[in-house]
Amino acid sequence: MIGLEYILSLYNMQHIELAEKLGIRKQNINMWIKGKQNIPKKYLPILEELFGLKGEYFTRELDEIDQLEIQKEKLKSDLKPVIKKHEQQFMIGKVNDIVEVPVYDKEEINTIERDIEKAKLVSRFKEALDIVDNNPYMDTYKLIVELLEKVQHEVILHKTIEALAHYYEVLPDWVATGPEQDEFEEDIFEVFDDYNY
Repeated sequence: MIGLEYILSLYNMQHIELAEKLGIRKQNINMWIKGKQNIPKKYLPILEELFGLKGEYFTRELDEIDQLEIQKEKLKSDLKPVIKKHEQQFMIGKVNDIVEVPVYDKEEINTIERDIEKAKLVSRFKEALDIVDNNPYMDTYKLIVELLEKVQHEVILHKTIEALAHYYEVLPDWVATGPEQDEFEEDIFEVFDDYNY
């Protein structure tokens, strides 16, 4: 779905209402949504101002993450949340680092923030599966999903994953959950060394 169509639906705005705000005919809006005509660049700043969204959202096909980001911006506009505090969270990406993440006084905003993070993780997991066409590690991915479904609450799973992240330098050494984790990692790394891994 093209962004403009999704945004109009989310904001409960009819084509005719937007056309009136832009001083154009309803048919122009219909042609933009059907992809028969691009949104002229002169209207993008007006749309940005009107909806409080980046212009890029109006002109492209939206994925799930885009839709959630737009919902979040609408919620922020509607609810006017206040940041209660910041929590530290490890972010994996181009630079693996600890970032300050806001926690809002409106749970709806915090919930959609978590939904966005989940959607990003699912997208990255799919990309990892698609790295090679005939993935030789499919059984490993199946085991990871089974573990997440059945024992994601178990401390040993979290400790082992953190240890593997340190072992393969996905996590920098300075990111650790404490002395107990450091001791666990020393023990598990000895096992790796014993088996030449």
